Amino acid sequence: MNTHYERLTALDSSFLQIEDPSTHMHVQATLLFEPGPLATPNGGLDMERIRAYVESRLHHIPRYRQRLEYIPYEQHPVWIDDDRFNIFYHVRHTSLPRPGSERQLKRLCGRILSQKLDATKPLWEIWFVEGLEGGRFAMICKAHHCMVDGVSGIDLLTVLLSPTPDTTFAPAEPWIPRPAPSPSQLFAGELWRRAAMPLDLARAAARVVTEPARILGEAVETAVGLANVIGETTTPASATPINPERIGPHRRFDWTRMDLGQVKAVKTRLGGTINDVVLATVVGAMRRFLPSRGVRVEDLDFRALVPVSVRRKSEHGALGNKVAQMMARLPLDERDPYRRLERVTAVTTQLKQSHQIEASELLEEFSDWGPSGLMTQLMRMGAQRRMFNIVVTNVPGPPMQLYLLGAPMLAPIPAVPLFTNQALGIALFSYTDGLYWGVNADWDAVPDLHDFVQYLDEGFRELVEAQ
Repeated sequence: MNTHYERLTALDSSFLQIEDPSTHMHVQATLLFEPGPLATPNGGLDMERIRAYVESRLHHIPRYRQRLEYIPYEQHPVWIDDDRFNIFYHVRHTSLPRPGSERQLKRLCGRILSQKLDATKPLWEIWFVEGLEGGRFAMICKAHHCMVDGVSGIDLLTVLLSPTPDTTFAPAEPWIPRPAPSPSQLFAGELWRRAAMPLDLARAAARVVTEPARILGEAVETAVGLANVIGETTTPASATPINPERIGPHRRFDWTRMDLGQVKAVKTRLGGTINDVVLATVVGAMRRFLPSRGVRVEDLDFRALVPVSVRRKSEHGALGNKVAQMMARLPLDERDPYRRLERVTAVTTQLKQSHQIEASELLEEFSDWGPSGLMTQLMRMGAQRRMFNIVVTNVPGPPMQLYLLGAPMLAPIPAVPLFTNQALGIALFSYTDGLYWGVNADWDAVPDLHDFVQYLDEGFRELVEAQ
């Protein structure tokens, strides 16, 4: 049996299958650097050295030299080695007109976000952008969501970035792609997988016999979670200007930075978690942004989809998605910033007790066992029914300074993909003493994106000054 392929999980596969001409299911991060030893005498970047370094690290992330193939008849995607892999296609070099401003870089990020990845090649690109004012450069990393979630995306940073300013590296190891499986081998492998399913069920039944109390408790919790998830899907969230029937293919991108020490001080003084402070800041911003569009916020059922990592420590370094989802109703009717954070904290505390995370994991596991399109249909149904208004994902990053071949990283700004009727998405990443907000938006639906980013700063300032 040829084993030179790996079947995508139902969740990873769904990120491929829900794509359409308007949705691009890739995540992106814009990293800003001082040039350090990577600068050339004419003020450019030593791209030959950078490409050689990236290629030397790819053995740590084998998915980055694999492409998609599909099982006959079922059409479920699998990973196979790409026998035409070319590092020059994936590691790209461009420049802003010197001295390039931050605003010009944001526009370039938006254009790169607007471009789909080529599904016939490994699903990633890294753009190195020189010409920024002050001699800085940017590294724009882009990978399909079927390859990485927020936490595994951080693991990839540890492959390319170092906590020490090292400038030397070993040459790339020789790489020979494994032979691609034939369609008949892929089909036979799928038949073999399905034949093994009864054994998996038998093992699960054995657990029930040996650990009945714990398994029953988990089953009850999961059933409660499923009931809560189903309850959230019966009525759609309120219609708002950031939830058109369908978004377009073009993107705007903007960002801001908040002092992580101040965020922690708000959490300590007013209560809740860092993520609660983030959600309360989003509430403050929406209380300004939506009224500027003529929307009355007091009566809105406004919901945020909050991805939660369920990746175990032993799974760090593995690619693919290990996330569950929480649906948080945000109190846009609350005027007082202290009460705003208090109410957000109450919502997230209740959600953690509702077992939605366990239910989300069960649905994904069942989708892996059952029909391959089940998870895709569930995600499409969620988008069509407007189960949420916005995605807010917050990923803790490294507290120490990082370097790329001796060049110090100044800032990492993340971007989350948009769903069919979601014109605005927020991703956050902490690094050293900063909390970096990346805001991805549909070009036509949110022409006033910069205003919204300013409202985020104002919403946080309210919490800092709250008594």
